[in-house]
Amino acid sequence: MTAVLETRALDKRFGGLHVTRGVSLQLNAGDRLALIGPNGAGKTTFVNLVSGVLAPSSGQVLLNGEDVTDRTQAQRVRAGLARTFQITTLAPHLPVQRQIELALFERERLTGRAWRSIDAYPLLAAEARALLGDFGLAAHAGLATELLAYGEQRLVEMALAIALRPRVLLLDEPMAGVPQGEGTRLLAALAALPAELAVLIIEHDMDLVFRFARRIVVLAEGAVLADGTPDQIRRDPMVRAAYLGA
Repeated sequence: MTAVLETRALDKRFGGLHVTRGVSLQLNAGDRLALIGPNGAGKTTFVNLVSGVLAPSSGQVLLNGEDVTDRTQAQRVRAGLARTFQITTLAPHLPVQRQIELALFERERLTGRAWRSIDAYPLLAAEARALLGDFGLAAHAGLATELLAYGEQRLVEMALAIALRPRVLLLDEPMAGVPQGEGTRLLAALAALPAELAVLIIEHDMDLVFRFARRIVVLAEGAVLADGTPDQIRRDPMVRAAYLGA
């Protein structure tokens, strides 16, 4: 079976600083993988390499068996990769529904017609309404995202990513900055992601990591320290010494 995402000896240097050191991993359809490690381990740099924000110093990124190392972020999105960021990147003044509509227009290569009402495209209109419902956002459809609670903004980001119909979803610290009282809805949204979607999550909340992930990769100083099931990672003495503690 061809992996939906594969990195081969991915390496990144910033001058004399070696941030990512030969990271190789695979994700198959339906995987739930958590990438953890101490601050400065290179987790976000790795995701930036995979998504095309950064170019690697060496190594390869493959999507569905095809080398996309030299492709732009937009080309990788069209190849089936979507991501969210540590800090929300939503348009603050644009209504929630309109942002989802624009994501659907982009996916269908209709951005030149984005001035038209989505009602001119009944199937897309129905999909937009379904996404709003799936993420519990229907009541906020007409609100600008800046008026939403931070946890709700995170839900909008996830809805936008899913609107692109990715095969791989990268979530960079989805719980960062979310008050504890708002986290329940995010956890429910994570649990409800499509079963066939491969998900890689970066997260410092270990309760979430061990509840969500079926496999965990630990980075330390830019390299893979351990790769295994949650139980294997929890018991690994090197991981406990480097990150989890006693």
